[in-house]
Amino acid sequence: MLGSVAKRVCLVCGDVASGYHYGVASCEACKAFFKRTIQGNIEYSCPASNECEITKRRRKSCQACRFVKCLSVGMLREGVRLDRVRGGRQKYKRRIDAENSPYLHPQNTLPQKKLVSLLLVAEPEGIFAMPDPTVPESDIKALTTLCDLADRELVVNIGWAKHIPGFPSLSLADQMSLLQSGWMEILILRVVFRSLGLDEKLVYAEDYVMDEEQSKLAGLLDLNNAILQLVKKYKTMGLEKEEFVVLKAIALANSGSRRVEDSEAVQRLQDVLHGALQDYEAAHHPEDPRRAGKMIMTLPLLRQTAARAVQHFCSIKQDGRVPMHKLFLELLEAKA
Repeated sequence: MLGSVAKRVCLVCGDVASGYHYGVASCEACKAFFKRTIQGNIEYSCPASNECEITKRRRKSCQACRFVKCLSVGMLREGVRLDRVRGGRQKYKRRIDAENSPYLHPQNTLPQKKLVSLLLVAEPEGIFAMPDPTVPESDIKALTTLCDLADRELVVNIGWAKHIPGFPSLSLADQMSLLQSGWMEILILRVVFRSLGLDEKLVYAEDYVMDEEQSKLAGLLDLNNAILQLVKKYKTMGLEKEEFVVLKAIALANSGSRRVEDSEAVQRLQDVLHGALQDYEAAHHPEDPRRAGKMIMTLPLLRQTAARAVQHFCSIKQDGRVPMHKLFLELLEAKA
């Protein structure tokens, strides 16, 4: 992270933020509190009226309101790894009981319209880069900002995937396989959709837009031009948000089919998502019966662009000048 992060405040208590933890700027104390609460599955109760003020001086006075504040500012439960193993790689516990949820099994007769609605609701809010304006622009600053954004987007996208109907009912190994295979495609597709309203610019965050000159400065001109080709393609097609959210889920479901353990379960998920896209197009674009197929045919270019991006950031990692967070590094290494 840039040294300027220390100037930011913790969104939970107002103390000095040490960085972005579980999706938001926060201090070490609130980071540790949130992690401890999630890992311990701790339930708190407020002794007052559930409206306690949470400040640096008063943050220990009410754990219940502090935890509510953590959630309200956007801390993500999905960012906490539930069973850290000493001396080894972290493992993951399944956090959703698939048998108790009516929306998790793709073979259930979930109406396709309902599926699209669920994906719209699950779509994450935009994130902010908040680059320090006092730090001179440079390739290192730009790349550090992008790597930080990517790491935070990854945390958000892991949480998003848990809300794709049918995805949590896959084995944990297959969930991880799909995420490890498709994470860059998801990141790029989100950038592409945010950029549809602009010309020759990429919206990496709500407050971070890169044009040609900035791309040159960061050494990203070729990669960003490749992403802009996707923007132009989807802009020509008139990509709608409903199509975008389904296409993003399809990209994830299709990303690692060769490496999954239960290919039939993954195939069922793919079939349901493809069906949702086809039904949406039939209802909203009956004049173009091939529209769903045209959307699906954009995925190879998306995958090709994602592979290019992974290769580029692997080179940046090897160079060693740009700090990268652990989750981003882990997934880069999984793709290497």
